[in-house]
Amino acid sequence: MRKHRADSWTPSVSVVLLLVALLLVPAVALRASEAVVQVGTFSQLAPGDPLPAHWQPLTFKKIKSHSRYWLATDGDQTVLAAHSHQSASGLVRKISVDLKAFPYINWRWKVDHVYAQGDVARKDGDDYPARIYITFAYDPVQVGFLERAKFETARLVYGETPPMAVLNYFWANRAPRGSFAPNAYTNRAIMIAVQSGSARTGRWVTEKRNVYADYKKAFGREPTAITGVAIMTDTDNTGETGEAWYGDIFFSAE
Repeated sequence: MRKHRADSWTPSVSVVLLLVALLLVPAVALRASEAVVQVGTFSQLAPGDPLPAHWQPLTFKKIKSHSRYWLATDGDQTVLAAHSHQSASGLVRKISVDLKAFPYINWRWKVDHVYAQGDVARKDGDDYPARIYITFAYDPVQVGFLERAKFETARLVYGETPPMAVLNYFWANRAPRGSFAPNAYTNRAIMIAVQSGSARTGRWVTEKRNVYADYKKAFGREPTAITGVAIMTDTDNTGETGEAWYGDIFFSAE
């Protein structure tokens, strides 16, 4: 895979606004029930219903075309469907999860195809048929003086301090499955190729990731608190068209 030097402070419009949007959604402290913390219980809803209020739409002022998300039936279950055509937008939920008690994130997803022009190492290839973001709280102890000044500036502009780090679990077209790479726009966001290629497109795939271990591998330090989860299917950089479906999302102890 071609190497690309990421600039930690030149994020794209979509990256910046995603992080800002996660700050603006009211925080919800979720409690455990049978060793599970539910994040997205789409299967318990009815097709055609409005999306739950705690999943907030994320749109970008500089991107005129938005991806669409709605509740649909797939087989005998309700799932979250997504469609993107030369567009970008997402859904975000701001939550608080104890990562030491619930280190694993679990979900199901399906994509219709991978993007021919997608490339995790390039800004013009920074589109994915399906991805899940996890954001982490800012900790001034873990950054230097200049970094703290930049976070303080962001706090003054947006009213809250942006997340310090982001993990992106995504479905790649050619990046090796299981590979880690900095986002093409910012090395504060690490991309993890959970699936890659077209071998499993068109069918449901169940995923489980140890977020605690992934964070330590990605950033080389203990994770701060989880502050939010986001879903995105986008094609604004590649100009392609894609569809994806997301099943329930939850954190678990095992």
